[in-house]
Amino acid sequence: MMRKKKRSSVDRTEGIAAPLGVPKEKKSRASDHSKATRTTDASESLFDQFVREAGVTLKYNGTANEISADQNVFQKRLQRCLKKNPRYPNVIQEFITGLESHIEDAERFRNSLLPCVPRLSEEDSTSASYQETLMRLLLGIEILQSAVVNTLLEKLPEFMFEGTGEDGLNVPRVIINQLKWLDRVVDSKDLASKLMQLVSVAPVEIQREVITSLPEILEDSQHGDIAKELNSLLQENTQLTVPILDALSSLNLSAMLLAEVRGAVMATLSAVQLEDLPVVVKFILHSISASDASEVVSDLRKKLDLGLCVLPPVLQASQSRTKTKSTAGPSNNPAASSGQDSISLILDVIKSAVRFQKFISEAWLKAIENVEDAEDHKVIDLLVLFILHSTNANLSRRGVERLLKVKVRGCLIQEAVLQKTFRGHGQVLRSYFPSILALAQNLLRSTDCSVFPFGGHMYKHAFTSFDSYCQQEVVGSLVTHVCSGVAGEVDMALELLCELVAEKTSEMVRYAVLVKGILDYMDNMSSQQIRRLFHLLSTMAFSQDHQGGHIQDDMHIVIRKQLSSTVPKYKRIGIIGAVMIVGSMGARRKGKEDTQGSTLPKETHRQVTTLLELVRSCSEVSPEAAALYYDEMANMVLTSKLDPLVQGWIAKSVLEDFQEDFVVDLGPEISGSFPLPASVMYNLDEDESEGGIAINLLPLLAGDISPNVETTSQRVDKSKKRVSPLYLASFFRLLRLCEEEQHQGDLEEIDALLGCPLILTDMDVIEKFDSLSKTEKEFLCSLLFYTINWFREVVNAFCQQKDPEMKMKVVTRLQNITYLQTLLERSLAAMQNFVPPLANFDCDNAEMLVPPSSAAPSKKGKKESTGKKRKVRANKNSSGDASQLEEVAEAEESQQELPEKEKEKESRPGISLSSYRPFFRELDMEVLSVIQCGLLSRSLLDTEMNSETREEVQLGPAELVFLLEDMWRKLEFSLSASTAKKGPFFKGKVDRTVGFSHLQQKRPREVATYCIELLPTLCTHLENCHNHFQTLLSDNQGVVDGPGLDVKEHQLMSTAYNLLLQVFLTNFSWLGFTQPEQRSLLTTALGVLASRLSPQDEELSLDQLLRRSYEYLLNFRSSIPSLSTALVLTQLLTILAQVAGSTQSSYREQTATLARQFLCQEWVTASGEKERGNKHNDTLHSLLSIYLNHIDDVLKAVEEIAGQGIPELMNTSKDGSSTTWPTLNRQTFLVYYKCMMAELEKAVHKIPPGKQQDNNEVQSEKLLTWNLAVRDFHILINLVKVFDSRPVLNACLKYGRLFLECFLKLGMPLLDYSFKKHKEDVQGLLKTIQLSTRQLHHMCGHSKICQDTGLTNHVPALKKSLELFVYRVKAMLTLNHCQEAFWLGNLKNRDLKGEEILSQRSQETDEDEDEEEHEQDQSEQAESDCDNRETVNKQGAEDEEEASEESD
Repeated sequence: MMRKKKRSSVDRTEGIAAPLGVPKEKKSRASDHSKATRTTDASESLFDQFVREAGVTLKYNGTANEISADQNVFQKRLQRCLKKNPRYPNVIQEFITGLESHIEDAERFRNSLLPCVPRLSEEDSTSASYQETLMRLLLGIEILQSAVVNTLLEKLPEFMFEGTGEDGLNVPRVIINQLKWLDRVVDSKDLASKLMQLVSVAPVEIQREVITSLPEILEDSQHGDIAKELNSLLQENTQLTVPILDALSSLNLSAMLLAEVRGAVMATLSAVQLEDLPVVVKFILHSISASDASEVVSDLRKKLDLGLCVLPPVLQASQSRTKTKSTAGPSNNPAASSGQDSISLILDVIKSAVRFQKFISEAWLKAIENVEDAEDHKVIDLLVLFILHSTNANLSRRGVERLLKVKVRGCLIQEAVLQKTFRGHGQVLRSYFPSILALAQNLLRSTDCSVFPFGGHMYKHAFTSFDSYCQQEVVGSLVTHVCSGVAGEVDMALELLCELVAEKTSEMVRYAVLVKGILDYMDNMSSQQIRRLFHLLSTMAFSQDHQGGHIQDDMHIVIRKQLSSTVPKYKRIGIIGAVMIVGSMGARRKGKEDTQGSTLPKETHRQVTTLLELVRSCSEVSPEAAALYYDEMANMVLTSKLDPLVQGWIAKSVLEDFQEDFVVDLGPEISGSFPLPASVMYNLDEDESEGGIAINLLPLLAGDISPNVETTSQRVDKSKKRVSPLYLASFFRLLRLCEEEQHQGDLEEIDALLGCPLILTDMDVIEKFDSLSKTEKEFLCSLLFYTINWFREVVNAFCQQKDPEMKMKVVTRLQNITYLQTLLERSLAAMQNFVPPLANFDCDNAEMLVPPSSAAPSKKGKKESTGKKRKVRANKNSSGDASQLEEVAEAEESQQELPEKEKEKESRPGISLSSYRPFFRELDMEVLSVIQCGLLSRSLLDTEMNSETREEVQLGPAELVFLLEDMWRKLEFSLSASTAKKGPFFKGKVDRTVGFSHLQQKRPREVATYCIELLPTLCTHLENCHNHFQTLLSDNQGVVDGPGLDVKEHQLMSTAYNLLLQVFLTNFSWLGFTQPEQRSLLTTALGVLASRLSPQDEELSLDQLLRRSYEYLLNFRSSIPSLSTALVLTQLLTILAQVAGSTQSSYREQTATLARQFLCQEWVTASGEKERGNKHNDTLHSLLSIYLNHIDDVLKAVEEIAGQGIPELMNTSKDGSSTTWPTLNRQTFLVYYKCMMAELEKAVHKIPPGKQQDNNEVQSEKLLTWNLAVRDFHILINLVKVFDSRPVLNACLKYGRLFLECFLKLGMPLLDYSFKKHKEDVQGLLKTIQLSTRQLHHMCGHSKICQDTGLTNHVPALKKSLELFVYRVKAMLTLNHCQEAFWLGNLKNRDLKGEEILSQRSQETDEDEDEEEHEQDQSEQAESDCDNRETVNKQGAEDEEEASEESD
C-alpha cells in the first residue's frame, strides 16, 4: 500500500513537471487556475522553466508560490537539471540572472521570501506540513548557495530604511532569516565576511538583527574569528552591546578567547545603558568558570553601581510629578518603572546564576567579604545578599547570615547603604521580603547586641516600604521578639514598635490586636520594657482619632488586676502600666482650653483622676510600692506634656504631703529614743539655724526599723499612713519636677531644701564603729545610704540653677557626698552580708538582695592571694562591674610600700562602692554641668548685715573624679555597643541597667550631644591634669615618686586623668559617628579639640580637624602617669585615626611610635614600686598589640623584641628588666610571648600565596618574607628552653600549630614554584623550620610526661600538622621530579632538655633496628641534581617519628 501511494505521488509530480505530452484532463484544477492568472509565452526565462520543472509554480499578484513536490525532491530535480544542462556550469549564472530578474519586482521578491503553499489534488486532501520559502529552497542547493547569498545581500540595502510594511513584513529581517539554520554552509568564511561588511554600513536595527543571527547562520569553525570581530566592534559601538553579547553567549568559544571578550565587556560596563545591563551581567556570569569566578565577580561588583543607575530617573520623575501634580502620579512614571524593571532583570540574572552555579554564589560572598572599607560597600552588596539568602541552599543562607553579622559588627555595612537600597529599589525588594524578614530576625536574635540596630532598621524600612501584608508580618515578627524573653532582643523590638507607633500611628493601630497579645508575656520583662510596652499600647488605645478604642477595656482590666495583686512583681507592673496610661490619657490635646484651663473632655479628666487615686491607694501598702509610684509619676511629669488641670491636680497634694511627712522645724533639742544619738548635720544655712527646717531622717529611719520586729499584721494597718525614709528621695524628685513644671524651671518655692540640715547622728561614731552592736552598725550604714541618696537627689534638683550661691551649695553637697562615701566604705568593710536599703525601685527585689561582698570574693581571694596585698585586691574585685576608678586606684595602692601595721590597717577598707552602685540614686545627665563650675565665692554677713568674710568653694579632685566616673559610666552605657548591654541571661545576676532608668529615656545622640557641649570644660580639666604632672616631674627632676609627694592627691589626679581620657575614648568610639547624619556632630567635637591647639579663623575640612585633634591629644604623651592611662590615650588616637578612613595610613606610624615610647618607658607608682599585677599585664598586652598592629614591618619588630629585648632580660637579675624594653621583665614575659606569637601568626596570614605565574622578583620577595617569619618563629620556639613555664608551653603549642598550618597553606605552594629557581633560599628556609618542628615535637613529648590535660589537648592537632608537613615536602619534591631524594625515618621521643623518654626506650629493645630502617634508594645523579634536599631528608626523618609516637 505504501509502495502504491509513493508511486502515485511520483506519477503525480512527474505529470506536473512534464512540459509536453501530458493530456489536459490529467492536470489539476489548480493548474487551470494558475493558467488563468498568468500568460505563458515563448520568452519564459531559464529560471522560471527550471523552477517549474522542479515542482514550484511561481505566482503573481500577491499569491503565494505553489510547490507540488517534496522539498528535497525539488532541490534534487533542480540540481539535476542544472548539472545535466549542456551549458553547465555557465547555466548557473543564467539561472541567477533569471532569479535577479524575477525578484526585481518587489511583490515577487516578497513572494519568494514567504513560505510556499503546497498544491493538493482532489485525491489527496490531507493537510501538508510547513513548506520553506523559495529562497530557502534555493539556498539548500550547494551549487547555487553562494550566488543566492550574494543576490540576497545585494538586495537587502534596498529595504534598509523601509522598516515593517503594511502587511507586517520586515523585509531585511526576513532576508536574514533565510540564512539561518541552513543544512550546510558552503563558504562559511566568505559568508561571515559579507555579513560583517553589511554590519559596518547598515543602520542600527539591521546591525542588531544581523549580529543576533550570527550564531544561527555560521558554522562552528567560524565562531572564533567572528567573536574577535564582534569584540572589536563592541569596543567601538556601545549601542550594539546587547546583540553582540547575545551572539557571543551562543558562540562556541575557547576559554582564552572567552576571557578576552569578557575583559573587553567588563571594560565597557560603566558606559552601558541601564536597560542593556541585564544582558551584559548575564553574559559575564554565564561565561565564568570556577577558577576565575572570584576575580571576575569581584570586578563585576566594583563596576556595577545600581544606585547611580536608578536614582537619576527616579529624581527626574519626582520633579515631573511636582510640576504636574494634576496629571501625573507615582504610577505614571515610565522612567522609574523601566529603571526598576531593568534592576529586577539584573537581579533575576544574578539569582539564576547563583542558584545553578555554586561557585558563583561563593564568589559573590567572597567579593563582599573582601571589602574592607565602609565607603566601598554599595547597594548591590545588600541586594546580592538578599538574593543569596532567598535561594534554597541552607549553606548559602548561613553564609549570608554570618557575613552580614560580621559586616554590621565591623561597621562596614551601615544604615545609609540600607536606606539607599530601600529608597531606590523598594519595588524590587518586595519579592525578597521573606529573606529580608529572616535576616532581620537573625540579627535581632544574635548574641552580639551591636548588630541589633541594623536589624531594627531592616524592620523599619520593610514596614514603611511594603504593602499591608508585609506590615502585618513585620509587626508579628516584632511581637515574637518581644515575647522571646531575651533582654536585648525585647528592648530592640519594643523600641522599634514605639518608633513605628510614633511615626505611623494610623497604620499601626490596624495591628493593635497583635501588639496587645504581649500583655500575656510580661512576667520576665524589666521595668523599662514594661514602660515601653504600655506607652505604645496606650498611644494606640487613646489616640485622638479613637481608632484603637477596642483595646482600652483590655488594658484597664490588666491594670486593675495587677494593682490588686499582693505579689510585688505584679504590683510593680500595675503601677508602671497605670502611670503610662495616665500619661497618654491625660496628655494635652490640641485645641482651645475650657474655662478651667483643661483641654480634656470632662469624662476623660474624671477617668484620669480616678485611675490616679486608685494607683495611689494601692501603692501606700508598702514603702517600695510608694517609692515606685512617686518615681513613675516623676518620670511621667518629666517626659509627658500633661493637661494643665491634670498637672495641677498632681502638684496640689505633693508639696503638702512632703512637708507633712519629712520636714520638721528645728528646735533646741530633738526628742525621742533612737539607736544612735541624734544630731543636726550638714546645715548650709547657718544664719537660719534658729527657726529653720530640717529633714527628719534619723527619727523616721528609727521608726521604720522598729515595726520589723513586730508582727506583720501591724504593717498592713491602713488606718494610719506609714512614713518611710525609703521613698524620701523619690517623693522629693516628684515634688521638684512638679515645681519646675509649674514655675518654668524656677525652684524658689523649695530652695530651702538645698541648704537645710538633716537630723542624723554625729559622724565621729565611725571611729568607734567596731564597738557598736550589729543593729547599730546596720542602722548607721542605712543612715549613710539614705543621706547620700538625699544629697544626690538634691544635686539633681538644683544643678541647673544659675544663682551663684545655689551653685556653691550644690558643689558643697557634692563634697558632702564624697566625704560620706569614704565613711561608708570604712563602715561596709566591717559589715558582712549587709543589704543596703533600695534606691532604685523599678527592678525585681530578688536582683538586689544579693550582697555585693559575701562569701564569693573570699573564694576568689584564696585562689589569687598569697599575701595581704592580694587579699585587698581580691576584695576590690568582688564586683563584676568594677569601675575604671577602681582599676586605677588599685594600680596605685597595691604597689605602695607600707609598714606592716599600716598594711593590716589598710587591708580592711577594701570595699569598693562600685559594688553598691545599684543602691544609690541615679544622677541626671544635667548634673554633669557642675564640671563647668570654677571658683565659687560668696560674702558672709555679720549681725549688722555688713560683709565680714568671704567664703570660697571650688570643685576639688575628689568631686571631679566622682562626676567623671558617673559621666564615664553613662557614656559607656549609652554609647558603647558591648555584649554586656544585652542583659543577663539568668535572673540571679544583677541587671546592668539598674541605676540607669533616667538615662534610658534619652537617645544615644542626645547623650553624645550633651557630652560634646562639655568638651571645652573637659579639655580644660585634661590640660590641668597634664600641667599638674608636668610640674611634678620638673620639680622632682623627672622622678615620679619624689620626696614630699602627696600620695592621695597623686592617686586622685591620676584617676581623673585616666577618666577624662576614658570619657573622650567612649565618646569618640560611638558607632553613631559613622553614620552620615551624625557627621556634623563629629565635626563639632573635633572642632573643639582642634581649637584648643590654635584658634580657628576659617572653616576646616574634616581631615584638617582630625589632624589638629590628633596633634592636640598627642601632646599629652609626656605627662601620662600610668600605663593604663597610656593605653587609653593610645586607643583614643587609634579611634581618631579610624575616623580618617582612607587617610588612616598616615597616622599609623605616629601611633606605633607612641605605643613603642610607652612600652620603652619604666612605669612606677607614687610609692616608687614598679607597676605589676594582672590588670597591668592585660593593659600591657593591649598596648603591645596596638604597637605590632600599627608597625609597618611586624616581622622586624618581633625579631627586635625576641632577638634583642629578651636576651637582655635573660642576662639580668631575677627582678630585672630589659634595658631596651623596660616593661619586659620576668613577670611580663608571658604577655610579650603570647602577643608576639599571635601577631606573628596574623602577619604570615597576610603574606600572599605563591602563584605559578609569579615572576622571579616576586618569588624572591615572598621567599624573603617567609624566611624572616620562619626565623622569628624559630627564635620564639627556642625561648621555651629557658622559659619553660606551663603558660608559655601552652601558648607555644597553640600558636605553633597555627603557624605551621598557615605555612602549609600559603608557604608550601610558594616553595613548589620557587624550588628550581631559588634552591638556596628554599634550603635555608626548610633548615630553619626543621629546628622549630623538632622542638615542637619535644614539647609534645614533654606534655605527655607531665600528664597536663591543658597541654596535651593541643598535641593531637599539632601532631597532625607535623605529619602533614612531612608529606607535603614529599609532594613538593615529586612535583619538581626529585622524589628519589626523599626518605623517611623515625625520631626518638625526647623531653624539653633533649633527653630520651625512658618509657619509650624500654619498648624499643626488640624493635630498635626496624625503626632505624630508611627508605633511601636515591641514585648519585639524584643527589647531584637535588643536593639541597638533604635538609628535607633530615626533616622527614625527624618528623616521621611523630607518626610512630601518635600510636603511643
